[in-house]
Amino acid sequence: MTSWVAGIDLGGTKIEVGLVAPDNCIVARKRFPTEDRLGPASVVARIATAVETLQAETPTCGQVAAVGVCTPGPVDHLNGVLLDPPNILGLHHTPLAALLRERLGVPVRLEHDAKATGLGEYHFGAGRGERSIVYVIVGTGVGAAIIADGELYRGGHNSAGEFGHTTLDRQGAICSCGSRGCVETFMSGPWLARRYAAAQRGETPTMQTATTLDGQAIAVLAEQGEALAQRILTDAGAALGAAIATLAMILDIECYVIGGSVAHCGDLFFAPARQAVPRYSFRSVGERVRIVGNQLDTDGAILGCAWLARQALQGT
Repeated sequence: MTSWVAGIDLGGTKIEVGLVAPDNCIVARKRFPTEDRLGPASVVARIATAVETLQAETPTCGQVAAVGVCTPGPVDHLNGVLLDPPNILGLHHTPLAALLRERLGVPVRLEHDAKATGLGEYHFGAGRGERSIVYVIVGTGVGAAIIADGELYRGGHNSAGEFGHTTLDRQGAICSCGSRGCVETFMSGPWLARRYAAAQRGETPTMQTATTLDGQAIAVLAEQGEALAQRILTDAGAALGAAIATLAMILDIECYVIGGSVAHCGDLFFAPARQAVPRYSFRSVGERVRIVGNQLDTDGAILGCAWLARQALQGT
């Protein structure tokens, strides 16, 4: 690969544009507010300006040959359209790929952010050299990207990977999706906060549980040895392990790469997950499972988008 490409991570609050060299290194980047309330034209213009500015400011850069973009879902990746992501109201039903292609004059690929980050980790990070991986993002929500034999598994309607809304406990807490006992209710940042606050008061956590700390603060307390915070993270990790055990039994994939803000807790979160997997799967399956932290952090999305841009150049 000799082409320069751009990877763009478009989120609910910020947009990050990365200029990616032929050796797949991010050599320059710009970050700015999404401000989706200003509408698609404004977002497209600011992204295009950032790409052009980075290109002009980098003496060694050739012409940017293609662009990859990722956004929260749901998205129509085939037609390059954002559908109705709840945290980007101003871009609902926006044909983002077509608008950027028209503005920049290069091929553009659009992908779901978890899937793009999974591709970044698979090709350049913790999954490099693996035949198949599942990338699990644990942050404000919980999602997954399944990459089997080098290909994203999407399912019939591109909804494969809604890992956070699979049920672990049929009598568990009611989730934001309306179901009970979802994976997300055990380990997402907001639910860590609810579980911690409820445990302090001897209550059962619910969506309405009032909180004073966020998930990151609870992780800090756990690292400092605070017993309740450690118990909350241990329970979350064990839940992750049980859920991964189920995935391993279904998919027969061995490598699970964990990213997102909660993953920064490291072994406080991963160790109980690893211990739980053999308890909830065949030993012959569970003993092969590896749970590892991501290597690229937030760069995973940009590098995954860059990989997609290069696929666009190859016509694949």
